[in-house]
Amino acid sequence: MKKTSEQKVEQPAPFTPGLTRAMVRQHAFEMFRDKLPEHPLTLQDWVLAEKDLASTLDAENMPK
Repeated sequence: MKKTSEQKVEQPAPFTPGLTRAMVRQHAFEMFRDKLPEHPLTLQDWVLAEKDLASTLDAENMPK
């Protein structure tokens, strides 16, 4: 059985225009509330949080 170790990484800069690190950080902490503080966020967690935040904001701005 292969074990993967989760390494704590610094928060990367957002690649989506209009999003700040603070916005992504807040969304990530809301998404991964059950994971924190025992397990650090990985790079994949940060990217997933940013993509989810971008799609959420995009859906809110869609005309009805």
